[in-house]
Amino acid sequence: MYAIIETGGKQYKVQNGDQIKVEKLNAEAGSAVVFDKVLAAGEGADIKVGTPYLEGLTVEGEVVESGKGDKVIIFKYKAKKDYRKKQGHRQPYTLVEIKAVAGEKAAPKKEEPAVEEAAPVEEAAAEEVVEEKPIEKMLKAELVEYAEKNGIEIDAKATKAEIIEAIKAAK
Repeated sequence: MYAIIETGGKQYKVQNGDQIKVEKLNAEAGSAVVFDKVLAAGEGADIKVGTPYLEGLTVEGEVVESGKGDKVIIFKYKAKKDYRKKQGHRQPYTLVEIKAVAGEKAAPKKEEPAVEEAAPVEEAAAEEVVEEKPIEKMLKAELVEYAEKNGIEIDAKATKAEIIEAIKAAK
């Protein structure tokens, strides 16, 4: 179910769980807010439209935060008149999370069960199955890592060709 509400001279289409930025409200973070100017509510063919508002229907929300929006630069100038005026503006807003639309409360969020980590034995078996790239196609960093894994001593500052030769000689 959704509703169309009016606040701050603007209209918003909201559903349970939505977060909307509205014009600044005089409310603290965490406090409840009730929007009583509901223009329409319903779903599909069961929509009710008010004239102008629906009587008895409200939308309940909770204030998440209040803040200022992004800066907008206003620059005015008149050609050939040496007139320039630069001004900035940040519009204050209130972020509201919708909790109930027209009396229907939002369903509580289900917590996902924790996924158990696989045993280390399975991880080792998975590493063995993975085919390695040919040494010639490996990057220098991969070659250095490969040499360290296999206990081959190489100079980290050596060129890629020298590292490949050292690995082949050790095999």
